[in-house]
Amino acid sequence: MRTYSDPQEFADRTVLVRSDLNVPMDGTTITDKGRILASAGTIRELAEAGARVIVMSHLGRPKGEPDPRYSLAPVAGELAAAIGREVAFASDTVGEDAQAKARALTDGEVLLLENLRFNPGETSKDDAERQSFAAELAALAEVFVSDGFGVVHRKQASVFDIAALLPHYAGSLVRAEVEVSDRLLNSPRRPFSVVLGGSKVSDKLGVIDNLIDRADHLLIGGGMVFTFLAALGHDIGSSLVESDRIDDVRDYLRRAEDGGATIHLPSDIVMAASFSADAEHWVCPVDALETTPAGTAALGLDIGPVTAASYAQVIEDSATVFWNGPMGVFEFPAFAEGTKTVASALTAADDRLTVVGGGDSAAAVRALGFSDDDFGHISTGGGASLEYLEGKTLPGLVALG
Repeated sequence: MRTYSDPQEFADRTVLVRSDLNVPMDGTTITDKGRILASAGTIRELAEAGARVIVMSHLGRPKGEPDPRYSLAPVAGELAAAIGREVAFASDTVGEDAQAKARALTDGEVLLLENLRFNPGETSKDDAERQSFAAELAALAEVFVSDGFGVVHRKQASVFDIAALLPHYAGSLVRAEVEVSDRLLNSPRRPFSVVLGGSKVSDKLGVIDNLIDRADHLLIGGGMVFTFLAALGHDIGSSLVESDRIDDVRDYLRRAEDGGATIHLPSDIVMAASFSADAEHWVCPVDALETTPAGTAALGLDIGPVTAASYAQVIEDSATVFWNGPMGVFEFPAFAEGTKTVASALTAADDRLTVVGGGDSAAAVRALGFSDDDFGHISTGGGASLEYLEGKTLPGLVALG
């Protein structure tokens, strides 16, 4: 992976930076600025070195045409605050406004292009269409810096194709993400614990498969836990289960018994009468999850307090911890304690490496009042982080070779 050692080498040059500014929005209000703050370092250092910086990103999933709901205009102001200098905004990606504002940039100035996915060429499955859009983007600059780790698993014009058209480098954020992921895969200090949650076990099968023989402990929570419990013969009431993955889970349990990582499953669950913030709820041991006190079907929405405490102890006794996926429905206060307990255990870092694997996990720790500085590393990757840890080849990193 090609990197740069001194941003000064880009002074007086126009640099096109692919960032990941895909932040959650409530209307025009940004509800989590984490990705903006994480992206700011590379943009700031290039601008301070005297480069003319053009930033590009996507936001949400527009369908290849302009959609005001997904405009990056609100992001420009927050990015300016994060880098400490003005950020101009182009109302298109490669059209007249983008071209004019790119030509008008002077050394140290920053321009943000409109949402890349407003152009169908960005995500096209047709190589020629994607490459055509990449060529239009490349015409705006002299150098390409890839710094959106959250999209390096995508074969898209601004991530993959553009690297063949310009001198290209990994930005500081991508470098840091790759270095941390490599440590987790290849040289973790032990004990090495992996904490996995979220709603679906199918989303984590690749990670479990690749890490079960590398980690010392796998701690399972979230909705995915019920597929494990069902595989062990527990009645799980109306809790979420992926019946078509039970055989996969049984295979992992066998591999653990045959010398793989120790798999930790909950001993108690916070059950609820319905999926709602104010639902009646109670704690049950895992062998009594099937009914509510009134006798109707119940569903699990968080790991229980005994489980949370035992998971916290394993985490605190570990030298390396990777966590991806909340332990319960943390958006509802009544079902957030499991996630909060796990997050608290990771903050007692000392000299340990604690990695929060982006996506819902990063959103959860911020929503629960933790600071990014409380953890060793908060990934911006989400799906990219998981795919890297699955051992998959990521197109955006291959392009930087």
